[in-house]
Amino acid sequence: MSFYERMIEADYNPFILFSQSGKIISLNKSAQFLLGSTSAAEIFEYAIAHATTSFGFKTTHLDITFGRFTFFAINVGYENEDEIGIVLYRVPTSEPKINSSLQNQHKPVNIYSLIDLCVSTTTIGSKRIFTRNFDPTLPDIRINTDMFIKMFSLVLNASYDDASVDIKLALKIGEYLKVEEKKYSLFAIEVSSKNGLNLEQKHKIEEYATQFGAQIEFAVNAINIDLAIIT
Repeated sequence: MSFYERMIEADYNPFILFSQSGKIISLNKSAQFLLGSTSAAEIFEYAIAHATTSFGFKTTHLDITFGRFTFFAINVGYENEDEIGIVLYRVPTSEPKINSSLQNQHKPVNIYSLIDLCVSTTTIGSKRIFTRNFDPTLPDIRINTDMFIKMFSLVLNASYDDASVDIKLALKIGEYLKVEEKKYSLFAIEVSSKNGLNLEQKHKIEEYATQFGAQIEFAVNAINIDLAIIT
């Protein structure tokens, strides 16, 4: 993967490259989560409707909302008749809808230990291979351990039995939750598998996440969980 491809993959804004028939050729991680709230066909329609009449790039300012994703502009471009790309620019938000009051009432726990416990349980009788990429600097946080374990176990079990599963845990740079004039940093746990995920338990996962104050996003091959760092 080239430097520019890595930049696109890490971009906060969704990017999708379509074929002339509307088939997805490539997309970044942000676009994968976006497609959990809308269809590729709808995004393709925006690309076609706002493309230039000749080869090149065109930025259009408009308000678009898909589920919890809100955008203020799109950039559509194509250099040949076979491919067309679109970038959707997200409206910045520093106050995601995370219910911190559901964390405050619990004692601080080690989030790494909770994740390892769920992984150990999930690997029993399974051929899954887990890899971890953790930010080692997170402190103990307040969280409902019972609800987290139930939710995260379902997230891990959404991967197929013989899949390779990546777990990433990282501080969300520049994002925070503001409660009563106090700012709380946020961190994210992402579980992904190139084999795809089985989201039959999606609503149950959302139910558990709501009960301990997390915000959750789904993509075809990834699930992202956001939490406030409340110590």
